[in-house]
Amino acid sequence: MKKLFLIIGAPGSGKTTDASIIAQNDDKFAHYSTGDLLRAEVASGSELGKTIDSFISAGNLVPLQIVVQTIISAIKLSQKDLILVDGYPRSIEQMTALDKELNSTDDINLCGVIEVDVSEEVARARVLGRARGADDNNEVFNNRMKVYMEPIGAIREFYGSKNLLHQINGERSIEEIVADMKNLLENLIKG
Repeated sequence: MKKLFLIIGAPGSGKTTDASIIAQNDDKFAHYSTGDLLRAEVASGSELGKTIDSFISAGNLVPLQIVVQTIISAIKLSQKDLILVDGYPRSIEQMTALDKELNSTDDINLCGVIEVDVSEEVARARVLGRARGADDNNEVFNNRMKVYMEPIGAIREFYGSKNLLHQINGERSIEEIVADMKNLLENLIKG
């Protein structure tokens, strides 16, 4: 039985960095981001990968069901039983589709959803401070934050009602956040 943990948070919350550090430092964990999974599926040359590539190369969004299928497939094929997926779900539709898929499979158990909580000010300073690409500017950040904020209330409510949602303070040092997340994960694994 695979134990799945979703790591969510605003742009600049550090969710990907935190999850990567945990997976690098503890080989019990596998870490995936949705974009990496889609790119890996394309690179594999599989039929699913070819389908994904046909959408990406045309500049279109990959359909929701294909994204969910890609995530579920990667989890099932993982050599590890403890899975961290960051940046998913980002919408109510994504959350509902994943929930439906998880309810129809017996070999993956969603054990927790961890939100790395940061204020918009901290998120903005981090994203604009790192300025890794042309999309790291105020206008794009505002849009990304809006996209994140619109469904987050419903996502928190959904996972909160299932006692799956856990929030950690993302406005501390990386070491503190990672230690906090690791401790939380260990407690959730024990049940």
